[in-house]
Amino acid sequence: MNQKLSASAQRVQDALRQRGYAAEVIELPQSTRTAIEAAQAVGCDVAQIVKSLIFKTKRTERPVLVIASGANRVNEKALETLIGEPLGKADAEFVRQQTGFVIGGVPPIGHIQPIQTFIDEDLLRLNEIWAAAGTPHAVFKMSPQMLVEMCGGQVVKIT
Repeated sequence: MNQKLSASAQRVQDALRQRGYAAEVIELPQSTRTAIEAAQAVGCDVAQIVKSLIFKTKRTERPVLVIASGANRVNEKALETLIGEPLGKADAEFVRQQTGFVIGGVPPIGHIQPIQTFIDEDLLRLNEIWAAAGTPHAVFKMSPQMLVEMCGGQVVKIT
């Protein structure tokens, strides 16, 4: 791409390149903060949008990343069973501290530290998906297989 990326989007682009992926981060004039906005911006179905959601465990206060289809709602009780600890909501400051990114722009990779990750099995049924790329205006396209490979997360039933 010829267009200069913002610092956060460039960080995601660099993470992709460092891992050997040719995916291109694009920044759009319209918001991609929500799954609906992102789908409208790139012209795809909401199910093809990758939501990167950060939760905070209640006892150990560690981050948990859930990568879900934009069409799905996360079953938090099922997730608590998987991690063996109750979950709480992560506020904006916690998300930024743990990932280095703002809510609405959290990508599946490029975080400032490793985060336990769960991937929605429904994403694997799609041919291509779109993920946030560091800002509420940046995204990149990939295959579901690429997502699983790059994140190293556990594929689970999210709903």
